[in-house]
Amino acid sequence: MKTGLIIKAMLVTGLATGNAYAQEALLLTNYTFSDQSRTIGNVVPAGPGTQLSKVKLTGPSAKFFSLNDQNQLQFRKAPAGADTWYDVGLEWRTPAGKKSQTFRVVKDQFIHNKVIAHRGAWKHTGAAQNSIGSLQHAIKLGCMGSEFDVHMSADSVLFVNHDPAYQGTFIEKTAASALTQIKLSNGEPMPTVIAYLQEGMKQNRTRLILEIKTSIISKERSLALAQKVVELVRQQKAQAWVEYIAFDYDVCKKVKSLDPYAKVAYLNGDKAPELLAQDGLDGLDYNHTVLKKNENWLAEARQKQLSTNVWTVNDPAAMDWFLAQQVDFITTDEPEALLGKATN
Repeated sequence: MKTGLIIKAMLVTGLATGNAYAQEALLLTNYTFSDQSRTIGNVVPAGPGTQLSKVKLTGPSAKFFSLNDQNQLQFRKAPAGADTWYDVGLEWRTPAGKKSQTFRVVKDQFIHNKVIAHRGAWKHTGAAQNSIGSLQHAIKLGCMGSEFDVHMSADSVLFVNHDPAYQGTFIEKTAASALTQIKLSNGEPMPTVIAYLQEGMKQNRTRLILEIKTSIISKERSLALAQKVVELVRQQKAQAWVEYIAFDYDVCKKVKSLDPYAKVAYLNGDKAPELLAQDGLDGLDYNHTVLKKNENWLAEARQKQLSTNVWTVNDPAAMDWFLAQQVDFITTDEPEALLGKATN
């Protein structure tokens, strides 16, 4: 899709999404299937007060799935030449009439090593940080995840960039039309989040680790960005690929309130695992200095069934230390080096 069309689509989405999101009635508890487990998950109401009545499968893919009396979605035997993903249509009745919704369910071929490429794989590839190219290189390398950073423009379009500003242009204070003219160091335009997601969804091996950046303007804008991100992921049917991270604890809790089944990890390093578990988060994702000072947090996190990730680990000796501690994931600017150490 051309950049202009992407921006137009996102602006239209921005105008309509508030009402559409509020009216959305269903979630899936999981979005993947495998040859070993054909049970995908349960169809559940998105919010209190939603009554599910006579839910049924619809659309061309309906014949590949079943839905039991408990609204548990299962994948039937795949046909020859089966796709890696299917759009599953659901229809149900409400007092106001029929409603419908579509989810994308994906064959789980996602990589299970410990390597998350920080801003993609850029350091030894010639790609710019947080570019489509760096994402493509992370996928080619076979990283478990490719991390990327998200800001919101002055007119509420989402862009991928690490810092609040790029070459003196503040993303939050600039319109999308101007931001699309910015060129990264490798000549690519600064990517919109919709373009990044669409590229990542062409495969089902590498997860997309989406960092919601803290607003430099206000807490309200940080929370608005969180809602916008979750809405966009849902609109693009990208739930199977995306996991969320953020430095703002309220943003993490906001994401979980919007999608209780999304994976969300906290970055700031100032809260013990017990509180994260109590508040329903899924993991901690702390700087290496924090976890070396609080080694007991790794064991506590495992006890609380929280995932453990450490950033940004580039030193080989530090990689070895955290691998010995059996952390779940290591975020690094040196994915090539870590891949040589970490095993599936």
